[in-house]
Amino acid sequence: MLSRLFLFICLIIAVNSCKSPEARKPVQKRSGSFIEVSAERNKKLYEKEKASIQEIIQADTENDYLASDSGFWFYYNTKDSTSVIMPKYGDMITFTFDIKDFDGNLILSERENGLQNYKVDQSNQDLISGLRDGLKLMKEGETITFLFPSYKAYGYYGIENKLGTNIPVISKVTLKSIEQTQEN
Repeated sequence: MLSRLFLFICLIIAVNSCKSPEARKPVQKRSGSFIEVSAERNKKLYEKEKASIQEIIQADTENDYLASDSGFWFYYNTKDSTSVIMPKYGDMITFTFDIKDFDGNLILSERENGLQNYKVDQSNQDLISGLRDGLKLMKEGETITFLFPSYKAYGYYGIENKLGTNIPVISKVTLKSIEQTQEN
């Protein structure tokens, strides 16, 4: 009888020791409310900026604006209809640009920025994403005016002592030269 009791106790211990581990419950539960609130705020900001851009476009009857796939608008000041060469990955380009706010106040002049050299999609140069995307739409000698919503411009950071946070901008860009790489 004692041996049966011993076998029974061993069997119970063996069954309990083979049990899979249980997941621990978190001490605190956190919701994704900050992310949700931030996303909602950014959507509202974008809609407000988009409405401002549409007002500018409607008020400007002299220029034909185009919408880019990247989320900004532009028109040609000088267009080259004969050239087919556009900057591609790895090309070295030279350009000038300025930055204005939507009221026309100059934030950064062409002279302040100087002549810019940029290796397309390979440079660590501090260019706003709107400029990086916009330059790929240009041909040598063209001048384009871009209207960038804040997320394509200087966004949350702005420009210290010059441009506040989340401010859309207008940028006039002239592509001076394209030096193609051997890959292209």
